[in-house]
Amino acid sequence: MSTMSSVRDAVLQFNQGRDPERLAIKLAKMRQHPFLFLRGTCHLFYESLPYLSVLQKAPLAWSCGDLHFENFGSYKGDNRLVYFDVNDFDEAILAPCSWDLLRLLTSLRCGADAMNVSAGQALQVSRECLQGYRMALTQGKPLWVEEETATGLVQDLFGALRKRDRRTFLDRRTIKKGSHRHLKVDGVKALPVNDKDRAGVEAFMMSFASTQPNPEFYRVLDVARRIAGTGSLGVARFVILIEGKGSPDGHYLLDLKEARPSALKDPLLKAGIPVAPWKDEAIRVATVQSRMQAVNHAFLHPVVLDGLPCLLKGLQPSEDRVAMSDGGRNPERLREAAVAMGRVLAWDHLRSSGRAGSAMADDLIAFGQDGLWNDELLAAVDDRVDLTRRQWISFVDENNS
Repeated sequence: MSTMSSVRDAVLQFNQGRDPERLAIKLAKMRQHPFLFLRGTCHLFYESLPYLSVLQKAPLAWSCGDLHFENFGSYKGDNRLVYFDVNDFDEAILAPCSWDLLRLLTSLRCGADAMNVSAGQALQVSRECLQGYRMALTQGKPLWVEEETATGLVQDLFGALRKRDRRTFLDRRTIKKGSHRHLKVDGVKALPVNDKDRAGVEAFMMSFASTQPNPEFYRVLDVARRIAGTGSLGVARFVILIEGKGSPDGHYLLDLKEARPSALKDPLLKAGIPVAPWKDEAIRVATVQSRMQAVNHAFLHPVVLDGLPCLLKGLQPSEDRVAMSDGGRNPERLREAAVAMGRVLAWDHLRSSGRAGSAMADDLIAFGQDGLWNDELLAAVDDRVDLTRRQWISFVDENNS
């Protein structure tokens, strides 16, 4: 992108072909705040990285790609226990480990208002997050966060999850009439689906169910277009109400989401870093997620919907984000949450080390021990924060003109 005046054009070009209704929601969200703009423009974030050693020569690691503080959260693993980890892998790819860290620290700085803290407090929190990453990397042992080991706002999240059950979860997402439920199509979490897409999803689910031990479990009751996140708004995505364990409170919700190529592919190639091909994008996302997370997601399948690579996963009552907006009232608990995020990132990089081109754990440990890159990385964060704010201002001005 050559000039600030081209921000809107660059955003629209990247989002070509998306569902217009949900794309309009995305663009409106991005105008609200620099942090929401950051969430919606992963492609712009990496487009013009400063040429710094820490960004070009850091050890390669399997990476989330689009790492910001709202892409951490809780989920239920396939062992039925709940964990806190990175939980969005749409842009996942093999990249210098510093790229994930750069984006995470930038999000903490750009998200100061969203966390209800001052710019100075956000700067300090980001530095504590960096220190948490380095220390965990130096220790060289990939751990994980569960309820018994959580602190700060992450501990508060686990406390809130204990009060949730499937019935309450379904009541929030569906409308119950007698012993039957159907999806709540409210323009907030879901939009209506046309007959063609509904039929396509139902046919896909019937085929998928035939491969499962209990096909009746996956009988489709209702389908809608799903509204969730920011960056992926507008890609093909559906929420599906299925029979599960029966009416009215045993139903399950599934998320069926298109997987598109990682936004980091071209910036990596521009930096001279090779990008290995995958059979399809859904397999990429699911594979990297499995490599990085401590325990596999309870229900996650790379699938194909009418030729389109997609991720099929279960929507869980135990899946949620940390309430970072409480940071202003609880600065110490916010600090603990940011440190936990830094540690989790380091553990995920270590856990997936030595796999299909990623650096060995010893190389990551040595990187963590070498503090010479700290100042260089923090300068790069300053650069990204400034760029994001200028791009956001330009984007808002262009949309208002």
